[in-house]
Amino acid sequence: MFKKLIAVSVFLLSFTVSAFARELPDFTELVEKQGAAVVNISVTQVVHGGAPGVGGPFAGIPDDEALGEFFRRFGIPMPGVPGAPGGPQQDYKSQSLGSGFIISNDGYVLTNAHVVNEADEIVVKLTDKREFKAKVIGADRRTDVALLKIEAANLPKVTPGDPTILKVGEWVAAIGSPFGLENTITAGIVSAKGRALPQENFVPFIQTDVAINPGNSGGPLFNLKGEVVGINSQIYSRTGGYMGLSFAIPIDVAMEIANQLKTTGKVTRGWLGIAIQELTKELAESFGMKNTDGALVAGVEKGSPAEKGGLEPGDVIVKFDGKQIVASSDLPRAVAATKPGKTVPVEVLRKGGSRTLNVALGEMPTGKEEAAASSKTPPKAEANRIGLSLKELTPQQKRKLNGKNGLLVIDAQGPAAQAGIRRGDVVLGLNNSDVQSLEQFNKQISGLPSGKTVALLVLRGENTLYVPIKIGGK
Repeated sequence: MFKKLIAVSVFLLSFTVSAFARELPDFTELVEKQGAAVVNISVTQVVHGGAPGVGGPFAGIPDDEALGEFFRRFGIPMPGVPGAPGGPQQDYKSQSLGSGFIISNDGYVLTNAHVVNEADEIVVKLTDKREFKAKVIGADRRTDVALLKIEAANLPKVTPGDPTILKVGEWVAAIGSPFGLENTITAGIVSAKGRALPQENFVPFIQTDVAINPGNSGGPLFNLKGEVVGINSQIYSRTGGYMGLSFAIPIDVAMEIANQLKTTGKVTRGWLGIAIQELTKELAESFGMKNTDGALVAGVEKGSPAEKGGLEPGDVIVKFDGKQIVASSDLPRAVAATKPGKTVPVEVLRKGGSRTLNVALGEMPTGKEEAAASSKTPPKAEANRIGLSLKELTPQQKRKLNGKNGLLVIDAQGPAAQAGIRRGDVVLGLNNSDVQSLEQFNKQISGLPSGKTVALLVLRGENTLYVPIKIGGK
């Protein structure tokens, strides 16, 4: 009987191990079929004497190029090297490595814009050891996508997939050149989709736990079908190396950018001319909303398409051109993907009601100027109910705000300080009302019931944002 139990146990264990093994993905076929379409990109930049440079005391060892990419990517000067403070001032060549992949048989290559930024020479190396000098057809820094061209024919190419049908938890794999080690494959799963990152408003990143390191930038992210679903672009790291958080640009976003670069050499995007922020639970409560769906308009640029179309600070955009806006990060992508000049319906919530505005989009400018408020230290003033000591703006300060009224924050204590209001901020509005005067503002604050949450529209530096503050006792 005992022997039978052992035999049954061994059988069940073998069956379990076998079943588990069958569920694990096999990437061998993917590498065999798609590996040849992945390329190594070597970038050379001539750094002139006195300019901040990259390179390092590790010159001549294999990691030097990868370290160069890392320091250049994050703008960190390396002391003791030419071009760095205290170093020799002669010209020298800086080299860095990245990855890319071929998207057409006639030699078009996709990579990251930061890989080829300010390059004097770009060399693309194939898996068969052939090397070609590459030309930059165009690069878009906002999405970090660049299109290169090499003079070759009958090249292997990747097959683009559909990142919209990717599932969180699905297996994916990356092929690239981490630390210069060519054609390295790493694998993991999709950790999240549609991830918004700071200063990256135009890309709904695919987050993975695939091991990505310096040199992987610009390489492809594959699904198990062998289709490219993204371009490996960024990592979250406190050390410069992999820490389990990697981010890829969805391939549909990248291909749209590549097509524009190929056709016109540049990327055009729709433009509203507004500053937005996420609608928190506290802000939604202050505006009398039942949920946090939508993008809160924190500021409208003077003369912009948004101003001409009737958008105002305090509006909550819940639909743009028929597309539902759930998170604030949904709006920049929807606007950018719309052709400049098109008139689109924009549904907003304003003062408890809903209305639809027709806005003719402009073309996103390369740079913009916004009004800024002075933050000189003024004399003391009495704090109001929420802990704010305020002062009327001078005529000169108002001119910087295009004639608008505002109240300069001299000091913040109590509820205001806890909410994050700082000295030097300028209060522009309370909920959906513009600030008219210091007396009127303090009177409004004094008349609010305890426990109510209000939203202050604040100008900080060049940005406007709503700050929720809960009213305490009188």
